[in-house]
Amino acid sequence: MERRQFLNLTLGALALAVVPASVRAEDFRTLKPNVWTAHTVDDAIKAMYGTTELIENGSVFLKASGEAYNSGKKAVASSGGAIPVVFSTEVPAKTISVYQDANPESAVIVYSVNEYSVNEYEIKIKMGKPGTITVVVEGQDGKLYAAKQTLDVALGGCEG
Repeated sequence: MERRQFLNLTLGALALAVVPASVRAEDFRTLKPNVWTAHTVDDAIKAMYGTTELIENGSVFLKASGEAYNSGKKAVASSGGAIPVVFSTEVPAKTISVYQDANPESAVIVYSVNEYSVNEYEIKIKMGKPGTITVVVEGQDGKLYAAKQTLDVALGGCEG
């Protein structure tokens, strides 16, 4: 057997061993359309999970800022056009969702996760004015864990 053929067969076998047996993605825009048209964070969370009872106990990490500006207690984004948002949790989760109250529609994104997921994310969102970003983790235990951060947006909003 030639070396190149052997490497191809070996890499192919490794790829098959690493690929999960089934991949599941849910289309929450179809399953729960009211989440995406809700104008308040509470309405969006209620449309997604049926309740707004959140546990804020430090089990969800959230950091949002713009270009590392941090003025004491409140982060300040120099531009609302692309605000980096980093969040993670070690809670065994079913879903992880992000909301904000600065734009007309509150829902940003919903991830469907499983026990094999690495629940560390970094996204960028737009915010037209100062507001609060909320990350909600639906635990395998059915409880909703959350973290919130208020963020100021410098002049220009999401135009920058």
